Amino acid sequence: MTLQEIGQKAKEVSHVLGILGTEEKNQGLRAVADALEAGQEAILAANEKDMEEGRNNGMSQGLLDRLKLTPARIKGMADGLRKVADLDDPVGEVLSMKKRPNGLMIGQKRVPLGVIGMIYEARPNVTADAFGLCFKSGNAVILKGGSDAICSNKAIVEAIHNGLRESGLPEDAVLLITDTSRAVTQELMKLNQYVDVLIPRGGAGLIRAVVENSTIPVIETGTGNCHIYVDETADLSMAAEILFNAKTQRIGVCNACESLVVHEKIADKFLPLVRERLQEKQVEIRGDERACAAEASFVKATEEDWGREYLDYILSCRVVDSLDEAIAHINRYSTGHSEAIITRDYESAQRFLNEIDSAAVYVNASTRFTDGEEFGFGAEIGISTQKLHARGPMGLKELTTTKYIIYGNGQVRP
Repeated sequence: MTLQEIGQKAKEVSHVLGILGTEEKNQGLRAVADALEAGQEAILAANEKDMEEGRNNGMSQGLLDRLKLTPARIKGMADGLRKVADLDDPVGEVLSMKKRPNGLMIGQKRVPLGVIGMIYEARPNVTADAFGLCFKSGNAVILKGGSDAICSNKAIVEAIHNGLRESGLPEDAVLLITDTSRAVTQELMKLNQYVDVLIPRGGAGLIRAVVENSTIPVIETGTGNCHIYVDETADLSMAAEILFNAKTQRIGVCNACESLVVHEKIADKFLPLVRERLQEKQVEIRGDERACAAEASFVKATEEDWGREYLDYILSCRVVDSLDEAIAHINRYSTGHSEAIITRDYESAQRFLNEIDSAAVYVNASTRFTDGEEFGFGAEIGISTQKLHARGPMGLKELTTTKYIIYGNGQVRP
């Protein structure tokens, strides 16, 4: 099937999906969840082919972690679809209705976007998440995964099609582009006669390429250079545990902490705790001059380290004189994803919440919570770091738009 044919099929089926009833969509989602679990053996076998290829090609540990599927992760994908089925259906919600002096009733109604294109890298779980959220919100989805996960993606889409078929629902609700060439990716970016919005999900290079080359409107799901700032009043034991979780629980994800910022009044006491706690995972810490003076095991950081998304067991560390300097440093080097302050001071917490310009800002909690499931969305299509239309984890409502609906009784404009 050519890309043009895929686009045509997606556009045609989008009109069907846009008027499906909530119960039909929920039944389809639950059937697909069952089909994913029933197809676990085939999906894991396909994933192992991708993993073997990744290892042979020298894929980093963080990317291999993103690529890897396990029975627990497949169950998580299926459970995510069931959670989406349990959520309220945003389609058809009337947001307002007002009567004008001329008698017209003018309101706004929530409707699907239409056809959503997803370009993503070695993240096979995105295949199921994207389908679930797009299907529940009445959208068709065209998936363009990377070559690193092509076997996994094919197996997952086959399971999705099985579930839709059993429910009597259109399989074309999700269409996978199996040609993994860059030329096809470039062609997809120009398919604006069929695709209403394009969502890239992956590394900085992929996202930049889509933003710069697409003729389709793009929702930018950014990279995550996430910071944790430990204030002078922080509970240091709690700070060390939060940092350990945010940095090491999963290193290959965009909400993992990549940079630590520490107030100079507690640096001498706290940084040895950091070294001791992170040594368990053999995390390399790259510090500025004062950080290295406080903990001799740290490696001297370069200017490039402050803006890096490592996706590895590496952490940058900077010592600052004040909350003002911490906020300025984070706003300069952040990718606008997730930042946290560890503090016992209410005013410092409120200033951090108000002045940090990121999609998710935390007080005394790990950045790892920036996730659609953790936020109660069932799953996520991505985490938007832009400011138009959607910001932060994107669930069902972020995959809809609105249209005006107007009721009259013969009015004509004078």
